[in-house]
Amino acid sequence: MTETLVASLVAIPLLGALLVVASGLVSERGPPVVAAAVLAVQTALAGWVGSRAIVDGSLSNEVGGFVAPYGIELVVDGLSAVVVALVAAVSLAVLAYAVRDDPGGTAFYTEYLLLVTGLSGMCVTADVFNLYVFLEISGLATYALVASAGTGRSAVAALKYLLFGTVAASLYLLGVGYALVATGTLNMAHLAVELARVGYDSPLVLASFGFIVVGLATKTALFPLHTWQPDAYDDSPDSVSALIAALVSTVAAYALLRILYTVYTPAFFEAVPVARDALVAFACVSIVVGSVLAVAQSEVKRMLAYSSVSQYGLVVVGLAIGTRAAVFGAIVHLVGHAIMKGGLFVAAGTIDDLTGATTVDEYAGLADRFPVVGGASAVLMLAMVGVPPAVGFAGKWYIALGAVRAGTWPVAVVVFASTLLTLAYFAILVERMFVAPASASVQATTDGGTDAEGDRPSRPAPALVALIVGAAVVALVLGVAVTDLQTALEPTLDTLLS
Repeated sequence: MTETLVASLVAIPLLGALLVVASGLVSERGPPVVAAAVLAVQTALAGWVGSRAIVDGSLSNEVGGFVAPYGIELVVDGLSAVVVALVAAVSLAVLAYAVRDDPGGTAFYTEYLLLVTGLSGMCVTADVFNLYVFLEISGLATYALVASAGTGRSAVAALKYLLFGTVAASLYLLGVGYALVATGTLNMAHLAVELARVGYDSPLVLASFGFIVVGLATKTALFPLHTWQPDAYDDSPDSVSALIAALVSTVAAYALLRILYTVYTPAFFEAVPVARDALVAFACVSIVVGSVLAVAQSEVKRMLAYSSVSQYGLVVVGLAIGTRAAVFGAIVHLVGHAIMKGGLFVAAGTIDDLTGATTVDEYAGLADRFPVVGGASAVLMLAMVGVPPAVGFAGKWYIALGAVRAGTWPVAVVVFASTLLTLAYFAILVERMFVAPASASVQATTDGGTDAEGDRPSRPAPALVALIVGAAVVALVLGVAVTDLQTALEPTLDTLLS
């Protein structure tokens, strides 16, 4: 029975998007209500299916009854269970912000649910071409959501994202084509067997690996393939920034993990060690350069965007090292980063709505006037730095531990250096919020005044405060519960690393 529900993880948000369109024809209030109901069901379903997969083992469903490798297979194991539940829960939480952000009608909520459809499909598919289909669905929905701000800057950001996303998806598809020519199959598990039979040193296999990794690295926003990301995060509506910062590159990084360890397997890296070395170097450059670029930013949302370039570099370097500790650390940091960065973007948008503050200097004195928002934001920033017991510390600890155990000491040094750089740019923000005197705009707003346009609220909405505080609490709880997560993922890690 539970196996049949695996396909529903994709079908429910897809059908929900159609229901949103239908409800929009009846009432303007229909789309957000329908979207919220659909995402509530999706979250409950993801939790149930995920818990069954962790307790009972992997769940599989052959779509239409066509058996793999010829049919399309959907699989939920411990890892995909965690990520698909993350997608559902975060999208439901951010929807509360999106409703207040007033995105503008039926089209927005339809695109929102289509994005959830694509991301959920990427989490559960066991077919590399089907992964491409879901990658394109999520990409097209994201381009539209970025442009939904309706400004020239958002249109340019969406166009830039579209160009990069199209190239990335095309490279991925080209890699899939090479793999198909080499093996004659698209099913991930079957591909792993056939690639080993063909030989990892085959030009077709090497070409497929290169194109797929570069395509997904672009979607993940690793340096120097990251240039679409700062504009997409900065120029889209605040609620969209929070959603895509938390989920889009997260699921792309998950897809990279799945391809590396389910399709190519650790045996590929043993046979082609230069591939591992190149991926480690690629990720380390992204870690350092992303952090340096974040330090140089004066706008908060762009700082957070460049921070993501560095943090995803940490995830990928953990995957590339390939030891059990490093891979587990990459998973922990992937999930933790989604929570922490999503909460920080909600906080940045809330502060912008309240005061118009968008730069580091304009954050002066915010904690005095908005102590709950400021305090929760500081917790999220320190968690991102890696202060224990937060999840940011746990992820970095396991990645560094894995690097040491693998004998790659330079990677451990890079992880430590990135932590210092992360502290540098977040310490500036914390200092401005808690030590510097309040700026005029903050003082006027929080004393009951308004901005020049007279339309800014005097206090944050309770729902948004709950989102920010909730993200901070989850970041702390995940750090404490990391050993429980390790136990839950033990069977999946055994399968991936065998």
